[in-house]
Formats: sequence, C-alpha cells, structure tokens
Amino acid sequence: MLTFNHFNFNVVNLEASMKFYKDALGLEPVGERKEADDGSFVIVYLGDGKTDFRLELTWLRDHPQKYDLGECEFHLALRADDYEAAHKKHAEMGCICFENPAMGIYFITDPDGYWIEIIPSR
Repeated sequence: MLTFNHFNFNVVNLEASMKFYKDALGLEPVGERKEADDGSFVIVYLGDGKTDFRLELTWLRDHPQKYDLGECEFHLALRADDYEAAHKKHAEMGCICFENPAMGIYFITDPDGYWIEIIPSR
C-alpha cells in the first residue's frame, strides 16, 4: 500500500513563499529544514496541522528566474471549513486568479504563479 506524503513546488523566493502560504492558507513549517552544505538548495516542508500531507517548497540557488509552469493545469487543492471567509481573505489579498461559481470553487496563485484550488467543505 502506498500513501501520499508530499507535493513539491520550486520557488524563487523561499521567504516570500513561506509568508504567502502562512498568510493565505495557514500552512506552517513542519519537520526539519534541509539546507545543502554548499548553499545550492533549501527545502522546507509546510503542513496544515490537521493532516500528515506536506507541501515541499524547494529553493535552488542556480535557478533564480521564474519557473515555466506551462498551462497551470496541475494544482494543489485545499478544503476550506469557512469558504466565504477564505474567499473574502483571498480577495483582500488580491491573489484570486480564477473563479467558477457554478462549481463553487476558486483558485489563488502564489508568488511563483502556482495555482491553488479552494473548495468548500461539503
């Protein structure tokens, strides 16, 4: 049996990304921060405090430009206990990039352009 462990996003500015994920989604660092001895990479895992699933943020020293995310068809999804409050907060942050009221979902973007789907608890 296999179980989900984590999902990775490569980021250009680790501190800005960590702040975004804390402010927008309440995700906090979990586990050990991994830093290469030569300074070539830093890995931080973020968690929601409720599940074991983690989001891995990887900063690579030798990749300072924005990442090519293609058509943004892949995404991370989070369930909101209070969908209306989450939507209001993300609207105020200016990070909503797409809404689908008919499906009852919306997407936000992080500082690197990754899409995160917000779905209501049903």
